Amino acid sequence: MSRRVSPHTEHQHGVRPNDHHDTYEIETNITRSTSITKRESDIEHREGSLSVQEVEEEDLPHHLYVYEEPNHVTSFPNRWSRIRYWLREPAAEFLGTMILIIFGNGVDCQVVLSGSTNVSPAPKGDYLSISFGWGVGTAMGVWVSGGYSGGHINPAVTIALATFRQFPWWKVPIYILAQVLGAFTGALITYATYFHALDAFEGKGVRTVPGTAALFATYAMGYETSVSCFFDEFLGTALLVIGVLAITDKKNGPPPAGLVPLVLFLLILGEGACLGMNTAYAINPARDLGPRIMTWIFYGREVFNYRHQYWLWTPILGPIFGGLAGAFVYDAFCFTGAESILNKPNATARRHHERAMKSARDKIPAGIDNV
Repeated sequence: MSRRVSPHTEHQHGVRPNDHHDTYEIETNITRSTSITKRESDIEHREGSLSVQEVEEEDLPHHLYVYEEPNHVTSFPNRWSRIRYWLREPAAEFLGTMILIIFGNGVDCQVVLSGSTNVSPAPKGDYLSISFGWGVGTAMGVWVSGGYSGGHINPAVTIALATFRQFPWWKVPIYILAQVLGAFTGALITYATYFHALDAFEGKGVRTVPGTAALFATYAMGYETSVSCFFDEFLGTALLVIGVLAITDKKNGPPPAGLVPLVLFLLILGEGACLGMNTAYAINPARDLGPRIMTWIFYGREVFNYRHQYWLWTPILGPIFGGLAGAFVYDAFCFTGAESILNKPNATARRHHERAMKSARDKIPAGIDNV
């Protein structure tokens, strides 16, 4: 029998015995009662029952389970919890991106398909509805995944953070794969949801490119040149990454905890309302590639041959380079945190630091420096 003590704070290696202020003790008495003492908050087993007092989120390790057997504390109460521990980050990215696409592709389908009287007696939304739908999808996707994976749900964000913010490069392909698979799954679910509406709109079994394929992946307006398409995605993603870095910068008036998804909703709503017309504002390689792979299955290879591999240089390369540019601009001119590579100490700063540390050590009285 086990009881969960805290589902919140995450520590990879369980209890930290050397923390200056946080001390955890396991006490066992003759009645097989086990208690974990955290300052003045006690968790006591008495005659087979467990009474749990509230413990602050930052106080107790994540995944800490207490068993009735004496001195038995584990982070993994069963085999699945151990597997989940290693899968939770890519799984969170998968779920977050899938939710983004279900909302986004869903609102595209509803607004466009309902414009035909064969599908609906009256239109169900307009362009503003599309912007709202993508904004809600982004907010919900980040809300679901943010606490576990950081809520990237966008390869351009992942690559920018790995390049400038020391996000581990070995995680990048794992995150991107999860994001693309999540986008593919979200598009497939939406396609199945609106399958009969698509038949009513274009004709039974008829699927055209761009046509209804544009309800899932992105396609540029016919008057747009290749250069302007690339720049449109570059600009939109640069603004997106600048916004993401700004609202997560603790020194730049960040929103209260838990409200980051709401701010991202406003950001995506604004981008869609102001910059979305020319290329349908992918600003996310996974948002386009996953649904495009899905449409390749049902619409054919033309989805990849459109405008000489438009899929590669506009909705994939444009956002990646735009994200890198946005991260560089924000870190170069605004951000002062040590995690940015642009704020890495140079040789002079390191020498000053070493001298300061040596001076501080020299001032410590003999016999105290090893305490």
